[in-house]
Amino acid sequence: MSKDRAHEPGGFSQAFNNVANWTSHAAGRASTFILAAGVVVVWAVSGPIFQFSDTWQLVINTGTTIVTFMMVFLIQNSQNRDGAAIQAKLDELIRSSAARNSFVGIEHLTDEELEDIRGKCEERAAAEKIGDETVKKAGARARSAADKATA
Repeated sequence: MSKDRAHEPGGFSQAFNNVANWTSHAAGRASTFILAAGVVVVWAVSGPIFQFSDTWQLVINTGTTIVTFMMVFLIQNSQNRDGAAIQAKLDELIRSSAARNSFVGIEHLTDEELEDIRGKCEERAAAEKIGDETVKKAGARARSAADKATA
């Protein structure tokens, strides 16, 4: 299957996204947790019947391993899509506002480059805070001087 066809409606990618969405929503429900807890209770109660055999232990170990293995991929898929959607929304907000457009796409930089940008942003924020405090103090002094002049 070509890369273009994988993204077509009805393609493998779309089918996987549909299954991943449905599964992630189903896995997050309270009823799913209750069902899983019920399976564990049934397994534990059946222990004496099977004399706590190796096969009895293997059933729960194999089942939980398979479920965990599959859920890792589904959860990662959901997180990747959510992250990409949030990033696209943030990029659009940056692009359409007075914010610096140079921030669009920085998620593709290295960790060191991102840390450098973060440090510069924190420095600018601290400088702006000092500037705001200075403006407030100057405003208070100006009001005080105006009050004295009119008194």
